Parts: sequence; structure tokens; C-alpha cells
Amino acid sequence: MIQTPYLLFLGDAPDPLSAKVAQGIRDWRPEFAVGQLRMEGCKADMGLPDMTLEQAKAAGARTLVVGVANRGGVISPAWKKVLVAALEEGFDLASGLHNLLRDEEDLAAVARATGRTLHDVRVPTVRYPIADGRPRAGKRCLAVGTDCSVGKMYTALAMEREMRERGMKTTFRATGQTGILITGEGVPLDAVIADFMAGSVEWLTPDNDPDHWDLIEGQGSLFHVSYSGVTMALIHGGQPDALILCHEPTREHMRGLPEYSLPSLEALRDLALQLAHVANTGCKVVGVSVNTAAMAEDAADAYLREVESRLGLPAVDPFRHGAGPLVDALEKV
Repeated sequence: MIQTPYLLFLGDAPDPLSAKVAQGIRDWRPEFAVGQLRMEGCKADMGLPDMTLEQAKAAGARTLVVGVANRGGVISPAWKKVLVAALEEGFDLASGLHNLLRDEEDLAAVARATGRTLHDVRVPTVRYPIADGRPRAGKRCLAVGTDCSVGKMYTALAMEREMRERGMKTTFRATGQTGILITGEGVPLDAVIADFMAGSVEWLTPDNDPDHWDLIEGQGSLFHVSYSGVTMALIHGGQPDALILCHEPTREHMRGLPEYSLPSLEALRDLALQLAHVANTGCKVVGVSVNTAAMAEDAADAYLREVESRLGLPAVDPFRHGAGPLVDALEKV
């Protein structure tokens, strides 16, 4: 078990979105977030107290969490001095990067010498089956996006909160590093061998009560040439009964791919639904989740109403305005 609370390490993040792991923890498990530690040049700020290692230790923090998710998931050499010092100060380290803490011999050596623990949450710990596509009892909802990092996890968590408040049976199913650090369990999908990815999602969302909803954390995008594979595994392994379309309207291009523009919501709706029908012919698109964080309130409201009119679906920013309309749509499935 990863010891809480956390000191969130933002390193030298070049922009706020690069620190989405830290932001997810701050937004959904604020009781875990004692403070933040930023290096010179860091362009991210979680609005938490800036702390030294010594100050965070005195405040009760037990684990330094690498809150940065950079392209390729690598441990920057520039971070090493801080990570070593954290171990020596008595912190465990936790990371969801592809570049594992345990594979960095300097960090592993200090951890052994200090008796501290290195937690790599992006390491599968289960022998997942190959997907068989058999129908399962219970209901499942999956968020799919026009791009990466548009709010798929936030959508599912906001819906889970609303559904629990209504007394509905529901479980958020984490499939990425941030979700796992928030909930303490899940499948690190993008680290699963390709042949077993869909099977791992079947394993994660087993038979359940007929009125129970699994809210599956979305990953990647069918339109993102770098990360479309994980989305396909979620669609076929999850066998969703409902899809939520997720979009960030101020993006000028796909994240990390300046030569690729974002698809329309209509294109996402049509392609995702066609692929979902391979595993579940009854799947429906029931709503649209729009990340309006970069928009003024009036502009956000106008955009949401335009999307509702154009697509004939409820459209809402569930983090800004609440997930009520999306849950209302689920209750009709």
C-alpha cells in the first residue's frame, strides 16, 4: 500500500497539463495532498503550499508522488537530485511513469540503503486473460475523447460522485496511473501486453448486479495516432452499454501532434459507436462532456447549448457544473 498523505512533485513541468497526475490527486483526493514541490522553471501550480522536503515531512507527508506525466513517461535526469534527497529524508517514492523507479539503479540503491519503498503503479500485477467477448451482467459506461487529456477521468469520477449521492450502485474503474493513485486499485492499461489489454478490461469490469454501473476510465483517443490502441481495448474489453463523448474545444491540434487537427464530435460519435457495436450491439451514445476550463462562463454556456442543439444530447462540463445531466441520461439506458 502506498502511504498517504502525499507531497506532489511537479518537477520542471512545462505547462499545467503536464502535471495532470498531481492535478487529479489534488482535485479528487485533496486530503492526500499536503503540498507541492516545484523545481526552477516549473510552469504548473496546483494551488497547494510550496514546501521543501523537510517542511513536508514535518507536515506529515509520507510519500513523494511524481505528479508529472511527460511524453514517453520518462524520469528526467534533472529530477534525480530531488528524488534521492526525498529517499534520504525518509519519503517513499511513487510514480506512474513508463520509466520505472526500480530500474534506476541510483534510486534503487538509495532506497535499499534507507529502507524506503519505490512504488511503480504502472506495472501490471495480474496475469490477465485474453478477451473472449462474452456478455457480462451489470452495466458499463465508457468515456471516449476527441483527444488525450480532455477530461475522460474527471467525467467518470464526477458521474460516480453524483450517482453515489443518488444512491445508485456504481464503481469507478481506474485504467491509468492517476486513477490508480486516486483509488488505490485498477489496471495500468497502457503497460499491459497488447494481446491482453482487452482481457484486462474484461477482468476489471466483471459480472455485477443488473442495476450496477461500472464507470470505466477512458484513455487515449481513437483519432490519436500515438495512443489509439488503448482506446480500442477499452471499447471492446469494456463492452460499454453507454458512451460519453469528451471534448476540449479550445485545442488547436491533437496533444503532442501539431500536424493533426481534432476530429468533430460527430466523427467521434460515429466511429466510437460503430466499434462499440462489435462487442455490444445495444451500446448508445448518451451525452457529451465538455472541458470548458479555458473558457469564460458565458462562452462555455453558449458552446454547451450549441452542442446540445447540434447533437441532440445533453452537454455539460461535469467538473464545473456537475454531472447531473449525464447521470440522468444513464438512468434512461
